[in-house]
Order: sequence, then structure tokens, then C-alpha cells
Amino acid sequence: WSSPHPRPAQPRVGGAPQVPGSAMSRDSGYDRHITIFSPQGRLYQVEYAIKAADSTGLTAVAVRGKDSCALVIQKKVPDRLIDPDSVTYVYQITEKIGCLMTGLTADCRAQVTRLRQEAHEFKFKFGYDMPVHVLAKRIADICQVYTQEASLRMLACNVILAAVDDERGPNIFKIDSAGSYFPFRATASGNKTAEAMNFLEKKVDAEPSTNEAETMQLAIMTLQHVMSSDFKGSDLECGAVGPDGKFRFVGEEEIEAHLTAISDRDM
Repeated sequence: WSSPHPRPAQPRVGGAPQVPGSAMSRDSGYDRHITIFSPQGRLYQVEYAIKAADSTGLTAVAVRGKDSCALVIQKKVPDRLIDPDSVTYVYQITEKIGCLMTGLTADCRAQVTRLRQEAHEFKFKFGYDMPVHVLAKRIADICQVYTQEASLRMLACNVILAAVDDERGPNIFKIDSAGSYFPFRATASGNKTAEAMNFLEKKVDAEPSTNEAETMQLAIMTLQHVMSSDFKGSDLECGAVGPDGKFRFVGEEEIEAHLTAISDRDM
């Protein structure tokens, strides 16, 4: 069957059919596969995954102190009918390692499950807790494989790991969707990463000297600065690794105490 009104053939220029202006870009079509580089040397699917991880509207901050680490993120419940206790972006990986996630919720949970699995397999095999820098490298290697297999989809989430190591002291590692990871004195991820990093660069010393309370307050102050708002205890979700090396969740009353101390300092 053929249409009674066939479409006119596109005029040819130099023996090639003309295409719309937008499709004439040299990079057109190179974002359809994760394993193909564009002529400019870019992997668009990787860039899209990193952008998706930062587009959830949440901002997370992690700060390293003299003998502790602090993790802070906004707490937003997407629906009023959802149980608020079921919404979290702060996770405990092991007794000593805490994790802060930003990105798509389902991808965050899948990544946390893999982190816990790797950490517990390491302890079962070697008989001691997996150091945080080894866990960061392991999960970054797994993320990198996701950028070179056409049958896999990258996880749209950023991972921040925090722990106080017996040999290395306080450690914070950030791992992105592409599998690159670095240790930080302080870092941020999510919606307003650039603003938070600019603030932290001015506040964090080359050699951190803050105690546990001051470290947590600096992380909260950073979030207040970039969001331009004063928070209540219920608006934030916090985790901390203290001098004893144990990770713990920070309760709402303790968050309120830190907010009060910050406001008293500003007055």
C-alpha cells in the first residue's frame, strides 16, 4: 500500500539529503549509547546521569573536623501522606562508616545495598572492618564499569562516605555516577553544590581543627547559607562520626541545640 499523496523527496546538496538544522550538529545522535564517544570526546549519557543526580532539589554537605565528621542534608517528604520516618538520605553502612546520598531515591537505595554488601563481604573474608578508603575505591570501580557496558544503566546518585579511620583519622570521600572519587576536607553534592563549595572554601582550614560540635555546626551553617533560610530541627537530617569512630544518627533535639548555638553566635 502506498499513500496517494507521497511526501516529496528531500533536495540533495552535494549528493547527501538535507537534514534539519538541529540535527546537523556534529554531536547529533551520540547521546543514544553510553559506550560511544562524540567527536568532541564526550560521553553524553554519563553527563546526563551526573545531571540527574544533582537535579532532585536537595543539597547535602559533609565536613571533616579534627577528630570527627559531620553529614547534613535537607529532609523533604515528597507527599504529605508518606510516613516521614521512611524518607532518609543518611545511611549507616557499617558500625563505623556513614553515608550521605543525593539523587534518585531508588538508585540511592540500590547503591547503599551494594555498599553494605561489599563492606560485609570484606569483613567476612578478611576478618576486620573494611576501611573507608577501600570501600570508596571499590564502589567507584563498580560505577566506572557501568559507563562502559551497553547493557547497564548508570545509577543517578552521588555517594559521600565518612568515617574516622584508626590510621588515617577522619575521612570523607565523594563518589559520583561516573566512578571518580576523591578525599575531601569538606564537600557538597546536589542542587546547590557550587554555592556550598564556595562557602566551604572560605571556612575550612587546610588542617581542620574543629571539634565534633563545631564541625556539625559548620555543616549546618553552610546549608543555611546556600538555602538562604533558617531551619527547624525537623527540616534537617544529620549523621556524625565521633572521636570514638562510631557512626550515629543525630536526633532532632540535638539538631535544635546546634541551631540555637549558631543563632546565638550570629547575634
